[in-house]
Amino acid sequence: MATIDEQVEVLMSGTAYGDDETRANMAKDLRARLQECEREGRPLRVYCGYDPRTSDLHLGHTITMRKLRQFQDFGHDVTFLVGTFTSLIGDPSDKDSARDQLTMRNVEDNMRTYAEQAFKILDEERTRVRRNDEWLAPLDFADIIRLASHFTVQQFMVRENFAKRIDEGKAIYLHEFFYALMQAYDAVAQEADVQVGGQDQLFNILVAGRKLQTGLGQKPQVAIIMGESLPGTDGEVKMSKSLGNHIPLLSEPWDMFGKVMSLPDKSMGVFHKLILGWTPAQVNELDAKLAAGELHPNETKMGLAREIVSIFHSREDADAAQLRWNEVFRGGGGLPADMDQAVVPAEEEIRDILVRLKMVGSRGEAKRLIQQNGVRLNEEKVDSLQATITQEMLPAVLQVGKRQFVRLIKPNGGSE
Repeated sequence: MATIDEQVEVLMSGTAYGDDETRANMAKDLRARLQECEREGRPLRVYCGYDPRTSDLHLGHTITMRKLRQFQDFGHDVTFLVGTFTSLIGDPSDKDSARDQLTMRNVEDNMRTYAEQAFKILDEERTRVRRNDEWLAPLDFADIIRLASHFTVQQFMVRENFAKRIDEGKAIYLHEFFYALMQAYDAVAQEADVQVGGQDQLFNILVAGRKLQTGLGQKPQVAIIMGESLPGTDGEVKMSKSLGNHIPLLSEPWDMFGKVMSLPDKSMGVFHKLILGWTPAQVNELDAKLAAGELHPNETKMGLAREIVSIFHSREDADAAQLRWNEVFRGGGGLPADMDQAVVPAEEEIRDILVRLKMVGSRGEAKRLIQQNGVRLNEEKVDSLQATITQEMLPAVLQVGKRQFVRLIKPNGGSE
């Protein structure tokens, strides 16, 4: 069994708070809370929240999940909290405008597979899954006033994104202040010892959560703030669904493999570190060998793609994805032999087919891809928004981008 010192070393690894003093204080608080729990004969109560504003989690979310898994491996009580209520507002952290508000129906639809996705990293048998509408929905207006009385407007206005919006003359809506208040109450409702989050959650966890717990007579939680965010497929900014630079956990193996292969070379080190768990020494060695020409960037990236697909799917899926990649991109631009088939029962616009087969998210996205020469039929660019597939044209191969292929066939499966 790991000692308290060993646990602190592992659990604080990869964290950052903006200054060394705060990090030292959090390590001190974590050690004290571990000692307290040891005396009481109980595990730490640890959680991280995930707002279902979209239907898929992505690789960036796994950074905090891996930290939760470290707590699980030390025997602590871990909660995967689905922000069914907070997501109705949406976290304003790092946003330069207010988010669109969701309905509860949106949230319920989006969260349907969240736990299943989380169990790619977390131990299902040792994970508690909860929804924060359990305790937030019953609060009445008097409760909100009571909770809000623990904070000042000035505490919220020092947040960089709010200050920036004021300087630029952009609106800050009153409901946006409630997000940090609600997240703080999550910690109170669960009597949390520890909350895990990314850099964008620094204020919500370290300031709001700890302050509300203290104000309501609880010991303030330990904030475990991860120091690095995973860059998106552009290699520049944080992976985000709203920016379209994400790699969903529910990606098909071939699509996941292809998205990893599209990463800029400079991103390989951080992906090896944050997704595969490589040590700084291993990453430094990788960078040195790439710089010296001892490793080829494309082969290294292919190894990374295989490992990631193996983690979230299987080794067999990774083998098949690599084979398909080689067929398409190393075989003179040929088409993959194992593409899916779909029936076109009657005359149908290509835009409607793309939406029906979920190759795009909407007709608007299909329009954009066609205008950007991102859609091909039988290896020829589709240049008309009204392009239509007729029965006489089948069978045919429809391609979106570099990685999505489907063979369109007649209802009887043949060409006649």
